[in-house]
Amino acid sequence: MEKKKVVVGMSGGVDSSVAAWLLKNQGYDVIGVTMQIWQDEEEAAMEEHGGCCGLSAVDDARRVAVLRDGEIFASGVTRGREKSKRKVIENVIDYFIDDYLHGRTPNPCIACNRYVKWESLLKRSLDIGAEYIATGHYA
Repeated sequence: MEKKKVVVGMSGGVDSSVAAWLLKNQGYDVIGVTMQIWQDEEEAAMEEHGGCCGLSAVDDARRVAVLRDGEIFASGVTRGREKSKRKVIENVIDYFIDDYLHGRTPNPCIACNRYVKWESLLKRSLDIGAEYIATGHYA
């Protein structure tokens, strides 16, 4: 019987790593996908600050995949793709600035998940023939 393929959105953090590990142990063919949304970080900045959207997160996710003998694809949303960069600016950064200037408390992660990450994760999952998508959010 062929294993069912599941794509796990890998942030490099504990929650997504545990989700991938649990699915692997349940017999799924697990493929980790991570994204570099924005920063092109220097090595020192990666070590000092970490973060969810830059090279350090991609490196963290890659290390987790290697530790568990898994596959991982790093999708660079902004590298050389001006349309994707505009999408991040318009839907995440501009939204944040507008809300902040109007005295509200914006959450850029929610906007990024909705308008950038989920669409890209779904497309990548369909491209590689996955039957399921999983994340470690709220694990």
